[in-house]
Amino acid sequence: MTPAEKPLNGRRIVLTRTREQSSVLAARITGLGATVIELPVLRISKAIPKETLADVMLELGTYDWIVFTSGSGVHFFFEEFFRLFDDIRTLGGMRIACVGDGTGRGIEELHLKIECRPAKQTAEALADEMIATGSLDNAKVLVITGNLNRDTLVTRLEAARAIVDQLPVYQTEKVDTTALPEAADYREKGADAVLFASSSSAQFFSEQAPGLALAAGARRPLFGSMGPQTSATMRKCAMSVDFEANPPGFDTFIDALIKRLGAGSGR
Repeated sequence: MTPAEKPLNGRRIVLTRTREQSSVLAARITGLGATVIELPVLRISKAIPKETLADVMLELGTYDWIVFTSGSGVHFFFEEFFRLFDDIRTLGGMRIACVGDGTGRGIEELHLKIECRPAKQTAEALADEMIATGSLDNAKVLVITGNLNRDTLVTRLEAARAIVDQLPVYQTEKVDTTALPEAADYREKGADAVLFASSSSAQFFSEQAPGLALAAGARRPLFGSMGPQTSATMRKCAMSVDFEANPPGFDTFIDALIKRLGAGSGR
């Protein structure tokens, strides 16, 4: 594909997570000709309550299901798992469920089989698919979470008579990006689109909006959402939702970005 044939050639696209956190998305967008500007408005770090971790690890072989809702959850859980155990078989016979492209890749890299992964990347869809297996009545389920996870998944599983334990393994915190060189570049030149892959990234970007105000003549970006939950947060923060991945996922997010920019990038 020559530069002229790349659908995002010459476009400036803002990612609101670091390249490490959005490596696949950044690589895909760059490969399509765009310039990626990183404005990481959040930081994800390991945060695991020691007592909860000890309780879970002592009972690890008794769980019927383990559920992951993010790539960060996979990373930090298995980092602790391999610190404590040297054999993947210590997981026992528990079945694995997950939601999200990055989440699934992290599990598959460990050569583990995912038995439940909905096509639609939402907590509601994951709950529905797990319930549809007919295996939750009185089943022990371990949900790997972060500090900002919604209660929807746990509530739905418990309503299906599952016994649910939660293990928080990471925390998401706001980062002030306004002093970064990338922020100065964004204020001066603007962008064609700003992408939000989570509700927290949309909320934190909105809270910093005064410090990211664009200069006169800067390119006014369109705002893109990974899915319905992120879109709801954006609207709650009085942000426009100019395009949305449907269903949520990297491929549909990029398709929506290309389609929307092709229809015109001005506001």
